Amino acid sequence: METLPLWLQGLLLFLLLLLSAFFSIAETAMMALNRFRLGHLVREGRRGAKLAARLLGQTERLLGTILLGNNVANIALTALVTAMAIRYFGNDDRVVLAATTAVAVLVIVFCEITPKVIGATFPERIALPAGPVLDVMMRLFSPAVWAANLIVRRLLRLAGVAPGPGQAPPLSLEEMRTILLESGGFMPPKHRSILLNLFDLDRITVDDVMVPRHRVEALDLGHDVRSIREQLATCFHNKLPVFEGEINRVVGMLHVRRALGLLQRESFDIEDLRGILADPYFVPSGTPVFRQLQFFQENRQRIALVIDEYGEVLGLVTLEDIIEEIIGEFTTTAPGGDSSLEWNEHDEATVEGSALLREINRRLGTAFPLDGPRTLNGLLLQTLRELPEASVSVRFGQLVVEVQQIEDRLIRSARLRRLPPGAFPVEGAPQETPPR
Repeated sequence: METLPLWLQGLLLFLLLLLSAFFSIAETAMMALNRFRLGHLVREGRRGAKLAARLLGQTERLLGTILLGNNVANIALTALVTAMAIRYFGNDDRVVLAATTAVAVLVIVFCEITPKVIGATFPERIALPAGPVLDVMMRLFSPAVWAANLIVRRLLRLAGVAPGPGQAPPLSLEEMRTILLESGGFMPPKHRSILLNLFDLDRITVDDVMVPRHRVEALDLGHDVRSIREQLATCFHNKLPVFEGEINRVVGMLHVRRALGLLQRESFDIEDLRGILADPYFVPSGTPVFRQLQFFQENRQRIALVIDEYGEVLGLVTLEDIIEEIIGEFTTTAPGGDSSLEWNEHDEATVEGSALLREINRRLGTAFPLDGPRTLNGLLLQTLRELPEASVSVRFGQLVVEVQQIEDRLIRSARLRRLPPGAFPVEGAPQETPPR
């Protein structure tokens, strides 16, 4: 070392710093690479991506090479600076201490923190170009890395640790949901919303998306011919459940277009109508929506009646209801539906008590809990624990729900009012508030 000129020692010092920084930045960039993005680049045929994927498939050898090179560079750097300090400033304890401190600062700032921050910030830009260099070094350091890994395996075996293959565990649905939520500007909001809704199909049941029994448009064969003619001429839907006497006695499904031909006859009667009925399709309450979607596909059906364990009709679910749950509301609204479910200029909305909480949340952007009652009426009765009087208000966070109309022991309508931020402190549980 003493025979080397000062400029060559300085150049060697700079190269060692550069080598140590390279190993640090390459290690961080390789480990920070997005595996999904890397897989996409591999499928596109990028050579750098293929090499990076191959190196990451040998994580043990890759890390062994990087750590070996990094430590050799740091040790050589320490020895060089110490030798230079002793040569030019004398062999003194204070000189050695100062040299050691200077090396520590250089390594921490220029070889560790700065390179690793850059590598974590731009992993793809750094990891792909660094791949060929690391590949060459893995070949050069292969004997030393093999020996070091052999010793490590023996030590781990003595400690009772059995390292497995370096494969990433499969992603759960919640982890995939988090990836979608964090996709940010990489995916249009509508596309992201559709994918998130798809993940929810296994969580919700047909009870959450069905049309409730009292809103089902159905045809009663117990009515006179004139009433049936009028209903068929003015009905909104293409298919109607047909019952006799009461809705639990469903006798079939009627395709309205086929019935219109019968209406032209002078001798139209109920028996003619029975002859064109299709068999009704029933599904049990609690069926997951995704499974029901598969059932519709397998049975070539588009509409089903939801029944409970006693065979009573609870509502009606259609293929369109499930599709709306995925992609959002369609522009048309069926009779009995709440087409005016929106906030007015005073941040108020009038809602039927029978409205589904899931639909209210979707249409108004509210956050009513969905793990209990399914309707607004049920939620208010559960919260108040008694049938309230009109004008009683309940606060859910920054939302006030005021009961407006009660009929037949049911809350028929309520008014929702959004409070400005800071109007009331939000403290978890719903609170009863005096009416306006």
